[in-house]
Amino acid sequence: MHTETIEIGDTIVQVSGAGAPLVFVHGFTTTAEFWREQVETFSSRHQVVRINLPGHGVSPRPAGRSYTIEAFANDVLEVFRKLDIRQAVLVGLSMGGTIAQSFTLAHPERVQALVLVGATPHGLGEDVNVDNVLKAIDELGVVQASQNVIDRSFGSAASEDLLQFARQEVAQTPDFVAREAIASLNASDSRSRLADIRVPTLVVVGNEDIITPPAESVILADGIPDSRLEVIEDAGHFPMLEQPGKFNDTLAAFLQACEDSSFQASSQERSRHAI
Repeated sequence: MHTETIEIGDTIVQVSGAGAPLVFVHGFTTTAEFWREQVETFSSRHQVVRINLPGHGVSPRPAGRSYTIEAFANDVLEVFRKLDIRQAVLVGLSMGGTIAQSFTLAHPERVQALVLVGATPHGLGEDVNVDNVLKAIDELGVVQASQNVIDRSFGSAASEDLLQFARQEVAQTPDFVAREAIASLNASDSRSRLADIRVPTLVVVGNEDIITPPAESVILADGIPDSRLEVIEDAGHFPMLEQPGKFNDTLAAFLQACEDSSFQASSQERSRHAI
């Protein structure tokens, strides 16, 4: 399976497969590699686009730009433009879920459907509260602080190999990026605008997630009109890595439902025109 790596502005993007676009956005201090278990499954029918946000992983980290939710949403828009993506299913993990909400509210015409994984409408659990994160960075350094959060992010079934992979990935995000990103993330609040998200939405959370507790996903699902909530058993904050089979089945079923709905809507529209 061929994956093309493309640099778009300050963003490294990995593109695999062909078909209806499926765009993945990772979370705070994580990387596009956190979506590695989805590539093979979905690239047979989709153009799988994994965005590595600026300042994270292998992407550039210029000191003169912003590392905020709004800036990241603009980076996502630039990826859509450069790859000539008119509309896509947008999948966001944690902070990526906040970015995806912001993007959808600003550019609803670009989003066919939305998937929010381990996300919240406002704030995060105590482990990633802005004051606690900044204190940990000051006392331990950004690498150790990020790795400590990772160690508490996985559920009880996660292997040591998986933990080690995640520790190495988050160690790439520098201090100044982490500080600005966590402050912006904690300030973001979509609660008053959830009803304005008018696309089919899948909300996914691990039952052992303490970073973004399942109660936050309930708030998202209750607030977004056309949404459904799926809880992945035996998973923490990263169900797509911890339980990839269950996660992929859940996402595939949602994508199929969206395709069926689109087909039905198109058929109804054709019928109306025919009349």
